[in-house]
Amino acid sequence: MPVYTVHAPGAGGADLRSTDRFVFVRDGFHFWAALFGPLWLITHRLWLALIGWIIAVIALELALRRLGVGSAAIVFADIIVALLMGFEAASLQRWTLSRNQWSQLDVVIADDEEAAERRFFDRWATKQRGIVNDQQAVDRGAPPPTRDVAGQQFSRPPGSGIIGLFPEPGGPR
Repeated sequence: MPVYTVHAPGAGGADLRSTDRFVFVRDGFHFWAALFGPLWLITHRLWLALIGWIIAVIALELALRRLGVGSAAIVFADIIVALLMGFEAASLQRWTLSRNQWSQLDVVIADDEEAAERRFFDRWATKQRGIVNDQQAVDRGAPPPTRDVAGQQFSRPPGSGIIGLFPEPGGPR
């Protein structure tokens, strides 16, 4: 099963207002990062890693050519660099997030990113205070709650408790 790390913006960014900005980074081999290293770095906005990759590849190419190594060995070295990029892509993402003051909140093991999000938020919501009776989290498809709880704005059904076209039990139609 894949392992995901969960990151939140800033040190105090782990609250209800910033949950849509949480980032889930999958650990493991990234095929597209290995195949298209610079393009993958650009799409994930890893600019310092891109500059480092360009410098490292140019330095490796120049060093191998200076040593008089054949073109087959240079291609083999490029393949090794691509594999290294695929294995270290997640580490580069986490490094960039930590440089931008993002904090790592948790590590989640799940089949895919959606399951990781569900597992993380289930666990995270139980740790948060005030989320249980949060009015923003009420399911809007269900009927409103009808009980009185001190300090909360619950509605009470009007009249005698009968809702509909017949306000009195047994009344005329």
